[in-house]
Amino acid sequence: MTPDQLAALHAQCFTVPRPWSAGEFRTTLADRFSFIVFHTDGFALGRAVAGEAELITIAVDPTARRRGAGRALISQFVAVSTERDAQTAFLEVVEDNAAAIALYDATGWHETGRRKGYYRRPDGRRQDALIMARDITPYF
Repeated sequence: MTPDQLAALHAQCFTVPRPWSAGEFRTTLADRFSFIVFHTDGFALGRAVAGEAELITIAVDPTARRRGAGRALISQFVAVSTERDAQTAFLEVVEDNAAAIALYDATGWHETGRRKGYYRRPDGRRQDALIMARDITPYF
C-alpha cells in the first residue's frame, strides 16, 4: 500500500483523534525504528526500539471487521517486534473504542494507565486514552 492508500483506509477507520495524512505515514515509515505489517483488509504500524514496541495505529477495513484481520495484524506486529528484540509492547486507545479494546483484551493486552483528556472529539469534548501493554517475550 502507498502512503495515500494507507491514509485513505485510516480515514475510513478513524475520526478520533483524527485520521493520519499520507505525509504523516511517509514520515513515520522513514524512521528506521518504524515498521508496517499488512493483511488483505488492513495494516498495523509499529515502532520497536530499546526493548519496547509501540503499536502506533492499526486499521481494518470497516466492511471486513470481525473476520480475524485484527488478530492477524496483532500477531504479525508481535512477531516483527520480537525480531527487533522488543520484550514489551504498548498502545493507546480512546476509552470508548469498545471494539478495539475487546480485540486488545482478547489478544493479551491489559490496561496499565490512562491519559486524562488526551483525545479531542470533533465536537470539542475530551476523552481519555487507555494505555495498554503486553509481554511479548518469546517463550522458547
